[in-house]
Amino acid sequence: MEKQEISVDSLLIVIDKLKDENEQLRQQNQWLIEQIRLSKHRQFGASSEQTAVNGGEQTSLFNEAEQCADLTALEPLITEVKAYRRKRTRLTTDKLPEDLPVETLLYTISDEDRICPDCGSEMHKMGENCREELVLIPATAKIRRHLTYVYSCRHCERHAESVPIIEAELPEPVIKGGMASPEAIAHIATQKFVMGSPLYRQEQEWNSQGILLSRQTMSNWLMKACEDWLKPIYEEMKRQLCAFDVLHADETTLQVLHEDEKSAKSKSYMWLYRTSGDAQQQIVLYDYQKSRGRENPKRFLKDFSGFLHADGYDAYHALPNGITVVGCWAHLRRKFDEAMKSLPKDRQRPSSASDGIDFCDKLFLFEKQFAKITPEERFKERQRVSLPLMEEFFAWADSLNVLPQCLLGKAVTYSQNQRKYLKNFLLDGRLELSNNRAERSIKPFVIGRKNWLFANTKKGATASAIYYSLIMTAKENGLNPFEYLARVFSQAPNGAKTTHLLPWKP
Repeated sequence: MEKQEISVDSLLIVIDKLKDENEQLRQQNQWLIEQIRLSKHRQFGASSEQTAVNGGEQTSLFNEAEQCADLTALEPLITEVKAYRRKRTRLTTDKLPEDLPVETLLYTISDEDRICPDCGSEMHKMGENCREELVLIPATAKIRRHLTYVYSCRHCERHAESVPIIEAELPEPVIKGGMASPEAIAHIATQKFVMGSPLYRQEQEWNSQGILLSRQTMSNWLMKACEDWLKPIYEEMKRQLCAFDVLHADETTLQVLHEDEKSAKSKSYMWLYRTSGDAQQQIVLYDYQKSRGRENPKRFLKDFSGFLHADGYDAYHALPNGITVVGCWAHLRRKFDEAMKSLPKDRQRPSSASDGIDFCDKLFLFEKQFAKITPEERFKERQRVSLPLMEEFFAWADSLNVLPQCLLGKAVTYSQNQRKYLKNFLLDGRLELSNNRAERSIKPFVIGRKNWLFANTKKGATASAIYYSLIMTAKENGLNPFEYLARVFSQAPNGAKTTHLLPWKP
């Protein structure tokens, strides 16, 4: 059998090919290991992104004194405090309203039993003992019957050809021809959109009390009241929202069962737009759309010009030139945090991922120190300390040589792609370092979605967006959602102006 000769060049080609395949397998294996570690952490680890740096442990790149310093804090006054003994009570963390009604039950002893067992004399009251308990009463229902007296003239009845008739004025109902009161619709709305209780659970609760109120009836009440009285308020809120200079935006998924030209399993989206922290009157608006396309924020913000806080989604980067997108450093920090948690615990610190977290934490620490100064002063301080640190971070990120598909590589790539938008918080002292304000506002909708799961129709999803908008705006401005909705449903049908019913009016 003849031996086949293999040239050196052929062997080198084969070796290079095997090396390339080995490198690809190594990268794939590393990526899979990172995903397994990150998946285990998400399932079994703490959900908080707080690191030892935030907890006070000295493990960062920066000086501990700089981490703990507060530029806005005043020097404390040294005073002598006398020792005292704290009175221990049962309710140490709970707080009850001072004007809560008090029902007093008096327990006494009869005259026959108030006889001294030793000498037979009558005993007198020497003191009293008191025990308090909190009484919770389930929601109650009642019928409110509106009676109007009708008056006529007796003299005209006897002597005139026509008789004038006068009827007492009756307030207009929230739904004509229906039995729903303003309080009933407000209660159903707050139970669903604040407490996350779906209509079928409310139906069961009322049925347990002998009130057969179907979920279909409650749904009709919510939809009708929204269309007649809440929608004009929502439109006015949108008009005023777009007049601000600084806004936040975010979006999340929603399933709508009956949507034109879409299957029941497809995703729709709830978009959120809200004011920034510097606004005197906070406004939070939800906007339902059947897609995540860039045309949705463009349509909603067509009358807006200014700064928009957003994450790295491309739809926000396609807005008109009058809108400047401000990137979110919390999103960037989250990517470095995921990269660090994908490493073995003994290699998490120090590491390049933890160094990226430390850069972000230093910027957030500066923002905490700048919280109480004016926007003009904050702008100057950012130029002095935040700008050099941010330039140092991007220079550090550019110097890293990491695989683009690993989690650290994705964090570095995100920082490079979003650099233009991450820098924009330096343009104005009113801007914020993150978009957490929008994420906090969209969280109540996400929590509610876990309970009621989906919307039945597009009309129902739009109504949910309006209810969430008014309720969350009322809460942001210190109003009780139930009391606010009850006031709207009482006054709007009786001629109250829309501008007087906005969820920040007393």
